[in-house]
Amino acid sequence: MAPVNLRVAGLFAGIGGLESGMAAAGHHAHLLVENSAPAIHVLRRRFPDTKLEADVRDVVALPTGTDLVVAGFPCQDLSSVGRKAGIVGARSSLVGEVLRLLEGGDVPWVVLENVPFLISLGRGAALRVVTSALTELGYRWAYRVVDTHAFGLPQRRNRWYLVGSRVGDPRDVLLADDCAKPPENHGYPDVACGFYWTEGMRSFGWAVDAVPPIKCGSSVGVPSPPAIRLPTGAYVTPDLRDTERLQGFPVDWTAPAEEVARRGERWRMVGNSVSVPVAAWIGGRLADPGRYDSSDDRPWDGAKWSRRAAWADLDGVVHDSQVGPWPVWQPRLPLADFLEFPGKPLSARAATGFIRRTQKGSLRFPTGFVDELTAYVDLVTLG
Repeated sequence: MAPVNLRVAGLFAGIGGLESGMAAAGHHAHLLVENSAPAIHVLRRRFPDTKLEADVRDVVALPTGTDLVVAGFPCQDLSSVGRKAGIVGARSSLVGEVLRLLEGGDVPWVVLENVPFLISLGRGAALRVVTSALTELGYRWAYRVVDTHAFGLPQRRNRWYLVGSRVGDPRDVLLADDCAKPPENHGYPDVACGFYWTEGMRSFGWAVDAVPPIKCGSSVGVPSPPAIRLPTGAYVTPDLRDTERLQGFPVDWTAPAEEVARRGERWRMVGNSVSVPVAAWIGGRLADPGRYDSSDDRPWDGAKWSRRAAWADLDGVVHDSQVGPWPVWQPRLPLADFLEFPGKPLSARAATGFIRRTQKGSLRFPTGFVDELTAYVDLVTLG
């Protein structure tokens, strides 16, 4: 069983989403590694007693006594791994730096986070590289796609999480809790609904009583917030401070970044971060594992990786799990009541661009939604 209080090393720490969640569960970060200057500024202010390193490649070894490594690693550079497997295939990628440090230390637990795209990246080759390398290093592992929406936050956000262990059963941490999402008994136009005004032709991220996944914006710090249609008929984009709250952070958690970067960089960091309550749930299960029943699980057929969950013991035989993306279903405020700050009215230009894209595609929209948004454009233009 894992110790109650783990000593954490956070790699690719960003603004500390994983580490904040672990702290909420009683664990303590004693090393943070992050190469973004604005994010480092946030970490320095929010974790003042924790050692900071700027480049994971410069970390020779993990601090003695590290119980847990957490890492929301970039997956883009894994797209070229082809069919390589194991540590050799990962050496040239940034996740290879995580594996290098695990290989050189006696770390009992590891938690990884990424976007669900990792499952299909390279037709599954990227995920095979990561999992087979962990098996080579003596880790049992389990992964699962988890939705932030399950944790009382009105944001629909699926992310891939993996827990690996040399001393315990990662299934008891990540797979033991499973809950059915209650049916929705409300919808447009009675509750606030979120969507991406930058889309509209092939997708638009529609979310009932929630926002779609918060995005990081452009590479130059231009934010790309979702739009929210309020029950009053107003259309707004959320305030940055509410966006921080939608990720589980306190208001103005990223404010220190403005001392060294433009405000738009804060949007990027929030969009890139891990939702704090999800990390807190994982941290809580690390301290107090559940008990997973695998009697209905079957060995993977070797075709496509499970988009839900999977696990493997030290023999490397992968099994599919049928758990869903909602480990729990915590009480929540309606989105309209959750928002604490006035949003910025959606501009006529933004709304018009969205409407034009809807006319070029074949998406289905809630009855009356596009007509209402068109009337909103007319009202804003005349006003």
